[in-house]
Amino acid sequence: MSLVAVYEQQSPYEEIRIVLLGKTGVGKSAAGNTLLGEEAFESKISASSVTQDCWKVTRKVNGKKVAIIDTPGLFDPSLILEEAVNRIKLCVPLSAPGPHAFLLVVQPGRFTQEDRQAVEIFLKIFGEGARNYSVVLFTHGDKLGKKNIQEFVSECPDLVRVLKQINNQHHVFNNESKEATQVDELLKKISLMVARNGGRWYTNQMLEMAERAIEEETRRLLKEREDQSGRLRESLRQEALLEAQKDLLYLSPLRFFVSTCLY
Repeated sequence: MSLVAVYEQQSPYEEIRIVLLGKTGVGKSAAGNTLLGEEAFESKISASSVTQDCWKVTRKVNGKKVAIIDTPGLFDPSLILEEAVNRIKLCVPLSAPGPHAFLLVVQPGRFTQEDRQAVEIFLKIFGEGARNYSVVLFTHGDKLGKKNIQEFVSECPDLVRVLKQINNQHHVFNNESKEATQVDELLKKISLMVARNGGRWYTNQMLEMAERAIEEETRRLLKEREDQSGRLRESLRQEALLEAQKDLLYLSPLRFFVSTCLY
């Protein structure tokens, strides 16, 4: 019996809780609508994020209760980064007792520096533990043309590194397609991931651990900078002292010469 079958036997009525994450404009809300099979989230082409706060919608999908939590986009020009991050953190209590999966939404095309930074920020916010609960979701799969997703990924070293960080877990959505199979396949991948995680979900305790790790890293960096600043000040003091000593060595014979001339 497969891991998915075991998981579904153990928790046939449990909902699957999914959080959508990514930079502004990659199609998070549209992906949520594709998953739910209806226009539950407002979705439009825009430079700023349509979703300003975490938003949860729960529906039955293929006989299973599925909760989707949409989040504000990172690098939204209408939100400072710190504010967006603080709002995104609310997705964990909103998906209580915790999300089974984080979908990191990316569009096929050029994997930009902002895309890479969005993933880095996500891992920084939610910590190392989030890697086992993450799937990269490529939206607008029709834009790949004749390429398959493996060919697209292989052409982008940054994307290869990102996928390695999350155990190469990924899926492709065609947002224009109404085919239910793409949703079925994604839910099966998520169920398999949940089974690998022992049926557990990402918890608020994991988020708190990640926050403590960030605080410790911040203190370490601050101390390191203070130490570097102290070493720099000491180095400058030593250089100034050395220059002063050189000046004294130069001036001493000169003073002796001037004094002998005067007398």
